[in-house]
Amino acid sequence: MKTLFLVLALLAPVESLDGVVQRAVQSARRPGLEAPMHAATRIGRPVIVLGALLAVAIFDPAAGPATARLALAALVPTNVAVEALKWTVNRTRPDGERKRSNSSFPSSHAANAFALAWVLARRYRPAAPGLWAGAAVVAVSRIYLDRHYLSDVLIGAAIGVACAWVAARLLQARAARPPQPQGDTPG
Repeated sequence: MKTLFLVLALLAPVESLDGVVQRAVQSARRPGLEAPMHAATRIGRPVIVLGALLAVAIFDPAAGPATARLALAALVPTNVAVEALKWTVNRTRPDGERKRSNSSFPSSHAANAFALAWVLARRYRPAAPGLWAGAAVVAVSRIYLDRHYLSDVLIGAAIGVACAWVAARLLQARAARPPQPQGDTPG
């Protein structure tokens, strides 16, 4: 019971900051930003992400296929973690929508954008600032469009980066293992 009170006490300042940021962003909305923010949100559609990864695999024959595999290996646990947390936390969205299957916390858009930025920035280092900036714009678009709070996108971004890092480490460890002998084993 003490742990529950401690968690609630620690969450109060976060929720307060979320409310302050939400009100400030919503009061700053301008017609000229609506289309770019909706476009930034649409970049995360699965068909666009998968199409982009296919292009990476095709147009970068040296390391593109491995980069696309790593991206997929990062996106799977990212989405499993995000969806499990959405279901568990069931946070109402800033715009008032309340659906357990699509709750506010954490932001899957931010998680996926940052997981992809981590993977692609690792491979295409000169493009890293643009990739990270693009991920940030996707995350900000979710706050701007009143679909997420600041903490939703920050935790989503952290989940994406963490899952990408773990996926890279696991794939590196797998590649470093000596090959297993083929054939019959003595029985």
